[in-house]
Amino acid sequence: MALLDTFSPKKSIQGTDVCRFDYPEIFVLILSVILLAIHFDFSPTSMALLIVVCLPSLMILIYNFRRQKSFWTSNIVIILLSSVIGSIQLCPIISLSLASLIGLRIIISSPENHLKLVSVSIVTIIIFYYVSVILSSAEIDCHTSWITPIILLATMLVMLCHFRHIYYEYIHYEARAEQVVGRLSTMVSVINKLTRFVPPQVWEPIVKADSPVTVANKRAKLTIMFSDIVGFTELSDSLSADNLADILNTYMHCMTLIANKHGAVLDKFIGDGMVCFFGEPSSRGPRQDALDCVAMAIDMRREMRTLRQKWRLMGFEGLYIRVGISTGYCHVGNFGSNNRLSYTLIGKEANLASRLEAVAGKGEIYISESTHDYIAHDFDCEYAGAFQLKGFDNKMSAWKVLDPDENKGKLSKWVDHTLPGFNLHLNFRDMQDNDYQDIRIRLNLALERIEQEEKAVAIEISKASKKEAQHHK
Repeated sequence: MALLDTFSPKKSIQGTDVCRFDYPEIFVLILSVILLAIHFDFSPTSMALLIVVCLPSLMILIYNFRRQKSFWTSNIVIILLSSVIGSIQLCPIISLSLASLIGLRIIISSPENHLKLVSVSIVTIIIFYYVSVILSSAEIDCHTSWITPIILLATMLVMLCHFRHIYYEYIHYEARAEQVVGRLSTMVSVINKLTRFVPPQVWEPIVKADSPVTVANKRAKLTIMFSDIVGFTELSDSLSADNLADILNTYMHCMTLIANKHGAVLDKFIGDGMVCFFGEPSSRGPRQDALDCVAMAIDMRREMRTLRQKWRLMGFEGLYIRVGISTGYCHVGNFGSNNRLSYTLIGKEANLASRLEAVAGKGEIYISESTHDYIAHDFDCEYAGAFQLKGFDNKMSAWKVLDPDENKGKLSKWVDHTLPGFNLHLNFRDMQDNDYQDIRIRLNLALERIEQEEKAVAIEISKASKKEAQHHK
């Protein structure tokens, strides 16, 4: 609720509803019938028209002051204007003046009411025209009357009032639109920031389909992966907090990109470790989920080689990833309370993946028997043994996933070799076409330096041998 209150609409601009009246043509109506009554010396017909028009007009004036427009009020106003036009037997100038007010009222009404209002106006004019002709056989002459310019002037003032009101409504609409756009931009910015704390598989359905969020979970078959950095705890004792945070953030950034690439749900970071799973909220089938998880773990291990090379140049040695993977049924969904939820999983298989990760060695990926049954035909694995794991009564069998490039020999996409004073790391997957020439030049320069150093060492050895021979003589 606090977030919603933060972005709740602010109060409308002050002064827009003060002394509001949306039917100023009522004043023209009252003025017109009063002037017509005076012009015709308060004849019975003019007095009847005065009463018929003034009473509803005064009621509208009182009732609709500072109230919103309505269809029925607009309908009554148009009927009254049309009755005056028909009663004066379509006197040209006055009729056009009042008809312009009718047209303006119809224009500013809702589009779905236009046809209704036009029909009512035409019918009313015809009825009152024939009633006026029957009651007064003589044609009404309003060309030489002083009434015409007064009503025309009043009509012009009312139309100007309408245009002024529309102009100010447009100005206020623009101001409100700017406020809405500002609030919307702020909300989008905040949501974009908040989505970094939630897996995309969780927040995307909520945003796209407005799906309900409740405390709910279900039993589903998942493939779970636990991983962490071997040697990170020991390294943290010898590094400053800044260097430690830089290493950890770099590692997590690269691993997150790989997890997103393979479609994993990144459940959480635990210190230098991370938890991912496949199978919910979307699944490609248990076997494909297991294959995707193992492929992701292999890519993470490969990426760790690149990171290890970078960190080695910075003076940080011996950082390796280890992974534990298991497949089985767990409970997954929203856990917590209505005020605070966490999308996560619980179950024996999650514990098994965590224990397998703990017994794995440097750069090793251990998988459970259930995962091995799914992926054995696609990845090379080696039986690692049966382990007595904490929380499990019986020993659990584990298999080690081998690097697919290890058995490819010259076809391997990776070359990684380390000796004291020598580090060679080639990742052919990331190389571009225009990189090969530069790499070849660098390797040739390195070979030339090796040959020079080898010759220099050979000369020094030869000199040392000669001196030692002369010494014995």
